[in-house]
Parts: sequence; structure tokens; C-alpha cells
Amino acid sequence: MQRLAGRIVLLWGWRRALVAFLAGMFAVLGQAPYDFPAACFISFPILVWLLDGTTGDATVSRIGRLKPAFAVGWWFGFGYFLGGLWWIGTALLVEAESFAWALPFAMIGIPLLLAFFYGLAAAIARAMWGSGIGRIAALAAGFAIAEWLRGFLFTGFPWNAIGYAAMPVPMLMQSVSVIGMDGMNALAVFVFSMPALLVDKSGRRLGAALFALLLISHAGFGYYRLTKPVAEASEYLQVRIVQPNVDLSEKWDKEVRDRIFASLIELSARPPAQGQAQPQLIIWPETAVPFLFTDRPDALTALGEVLQDGQLLVAGIVREEAASGPGTRTRYYNSVVAIDDKGEIVDAVDKVHLVPFGEYIPFADLFASIGIDQLVAGPMNFDAGNQRRDISLPGGVKASPFICYEVIFPGLVAADSASADIMINVTNDAWFGNTPGPYQHFRQAQLRAVETGRPLLRAANTGISGVVGQRGIVIDGLAIGTQGIIDSRIPIYLAETITERQRRINGIILVMLLVIGAFVVNVRQSLRTN
Repeated sequence: MQRLAGRIVLLWGWRRALVAFLAGMFAVLGQAPYDFPAACFISFPILVWLLDGTTGDATVSRIGRLKPAFAVGWWFGFGYFLGGLWWIGTALLVEAESFAWALPFAMIGIPLLLAFFYGLAAAIARAMWGSGIGRIAALAAGFAIAEWLRGFLFTGFPWNAIGYAAMPVPMLMQSVSVIGMDGMNALAVFVFSMPALLVDKSGRRLGAALFALLLISHAGFGYYRLTKPVAEASEYLQVRIVQPNVDLSEKWDKEVRDRIFASLIELSARPPAQGQAQPQLIIWPETAVPFLFTDRPDALTALGEVLQDGQLLVAGIVREEAASGPGTRTRYYNSVVAIDDKGEIVDAVDKVHLVPFGEYIPFADLFASIGIDQLVAGPMNFDAGNQRRDISLPGGVKASPFICYEVIFPGLVAADSASADIMINVTNDAWFGNTPGPYQHFRQAQLRAVETGRPLLRAANTGISGVVGQRGIVIDGLAIGTQGIIDSRIPIYLAETITERQRRINGIILVMLLVIGAFVVNVRQSLRTN
């Protein structure tokens, strides 16, 4: 191994870039649906050794000397995001004749841009670089900072954060309830990089001790939390989740809209599964209703006839807000609505965090000037809602709704679900077919349940729909590409995790300890050299 590490350290030019790119792509195997974290124990030591070999020109500025490290991190990130996000391009093939031209921009352009965050991570780490375990701490801190920035800069896109690779099963997910994703990103990189110490002359014993301690603590806490008795439920909610499995090529076809709506009603009206009571709450996926209710008031009448006394339907729709006067325009919102047993809309919540270039186009006037007003297939561009609020469900239960990829933002979910008893996530991952995308999306939604200590009910058009308990255990689910329903009795507990603010503080403290550790090792090294 020492000979291999030496060869990697001495790589130069295109060979160094290629190895960094391949190491990043290999690390993707740690994410869903592969769930092979061992890959990261290979990729990150390689990244450490590559950074060992990045020595900048001593005649340039301090920042200039970080350019080789930035380049290594960028190539690592490009491989990682290309290997983990290539499936985004499949959304453009739903109407390929109109949007296939943008395929290279989606499949290659997005990884090219996201790679800058990992380039920054490597540059930050190299600024604190030393020897032994100090450089491992520096790399972990650099990635934690970069992943934090990726969560909100340019609207944010924290998809496939490194920390998820350390949480493939519920027993290994529980630590996130204490240190949040900021802390998990830091600890994941710290532990994944530890094998690099095997070729060092010093620091191996300390590294091995910390490695064992962190792994045992991570798994041990998970085992403790999963085996810890749950408090008695204060309430139960009988739920039905509907997965219609509608082909997107037909979704907005006027000729088949009635058939799609009839299928949704038929699934909703089926007798309860064996051993289950009549559902109090029925959930349809994102934009499940294939028309505007303002155009089809008869649809609400039909729902009033189907829904039984006391039942509530929460459905994903496109909501229209007509122009209010001269100079205004009609607005469309990606929304969820609550419809009671009389067929009346009693509540509505609009999507707040829209997908750039998917649901709206940034700098729309500029793109319109060159003839581009939409970049993916769909009915229209959307406006963002002002704020999210809880929906009142039968029995006085409160639910916080999150539409599509809103659920991947830990801080947003924790803040907006603070007063809710459960979380609802409606989505339409049919855009991406049976690719890694829907599996990665479900995993991130699963982790939100662990963080917040609240059950998550997820309705997806073509899958993956599921019921996730407050500790991340999947109670029931429907696979991709299937049509069906999930009937489940949901216990309502008080949230059992610490607050989002405290999780964030714990994560920051952890990152600061890594930074301090890196500098202490550097100082000790300098004193020994002197």
C-alpha cells in the first residue's frame, strides 16, 4: 500500500486529474441505491494522497498555491456528481423532440458547476494541510464547509451529500438526530479518509483508536435508539397512500385525463387492506390531478361523492390564480390541497422552494429573448408560494407538507415541521424512470424523519411511495413502476429528537474541533521541525 500511495502522490498533469475523477465516481457507490460505503474507504484515501502531492509555486500568492489542490478537488467532484446525477437528463427525454438539445447541459453542466464546491473543499483543506491525522481533520472540515454552502448558495442543491453514504440502514442513521447533516458530512469524510494513515509513520495508533471509537459509537447509538422503547402514542391516524403509476407521456394528454382521474378515484375507494380500518386520510402524489379544478368543478363534486364521512384527501394539484387586473398575469402554483367529504377545498399549501430550470427559469426575460421559455416537459412554469403552514387532519393531527425535492433540505424541513405531528411528502419522480434518482430521493426523505423525530408519509406517482417511522424504519412501501395503495395506521408521538438549532450547534462544534485539531497537529509539526 505504501508503494501505491507513493505513486498516487507523485502523479502529475492529466494522470492526476484522471485518478481524481475516477476516485470521485467510485465514491458514488456509497449512495443509494448501491449502498456500498466501502467504496468511500478507497476513494477518500486516494483523494488524501493526491492532495499530499499538490505543492503550489512558492513564488505566487498563498491563494495561488492552493490552485493545484482546488483542481484535484474539482476533478474528484466532477466524477462524483457525474456518476451520481447523470439521471437528471432523463427528464429531458419525456418530450425528446422539444428538449433533447439541453441534455448535455443537464448531464454534464450540472456536475461541472457542483464540482466547484468540492474544489473549494480541497482548497480549504490544503490551507490547513499538515501531516498525519491533522490533514484528515482538515479534509473533513473542508468538506463539511463545502457541503454546508452547497445547501443554500444559488438556491441550494444538497443532493447526495457525503454524509448519506455513512447512513445506508436505519441503525446507522440515528446519529444524524444529534449532529445533523453538517456533523455527519464532517464525520463521514473523517472516517472514510482514515485508511490513508496506514502508510504514515506517525498517527496510525491515534487514527486507529479514533476510527474504532467513531464506528462503535455511530453503530452503538443507532442500536440503542432503535431498541429503546417508544412512548405510548397520543393518537392514531388511519392513512391511505395512492400510487397511480401514470405515464408522463399521457399525464397532460386531454384525451386520457378522465381515465387518469377515474383511476385515482378507484384506488382511493378500494376496501381497506386486511386488518386495516377505513382510511381517515388519503394522499395523492404531486400534481396527481391532471387538470385545473377551475376548469373542472365537476371533479370536486365527484370527490365529494367518493369520500366518506370524515375522510380528508390531500392531493397534489396545479393551482391557478387568475390575473387580478391590468398589468397582472395568471399565476400557477405547484400545490397540495385538502379536500373534505363534501368535495370542498378546505386548505391549500403552495410549493415554496421551486426547482430552477425545472419549475421556473431564472433570468426568464433573458432566456425568453432567445426563444426559451421552458426547459423540461410539463404544463407550465410555476410561481413560488410565500410560506408553508401545517394542514389540519382528522383527529386534530397536524401535517407539514413538502412537495418533491423540498424534502432534501434538512434546515427547511426541520424549521417548517416544528409544530407538526407528521410530515407529508408528495412527489413525481416519474421524470427520472427507474434510475438511481428516485432511490436517492427516497433515502433523503427517510433521513428527514430521523432528524425531526416525526413519521413521514410519502406519495409518489410511479414510486417510491412509503410510510417511514420516526426513527427511519420503512414500515411499508410500493416499488417503482407499480400501481397500488398503502393502508397504514400511523401512531402520533411527541417528537423525540433535539431541536434543529441544537443539531446545527452540535455540527458546528464538531467542525470547529476538526479545524482546531488540524492546526494543533500543524503547530506540533512545526515545533518538531524547528
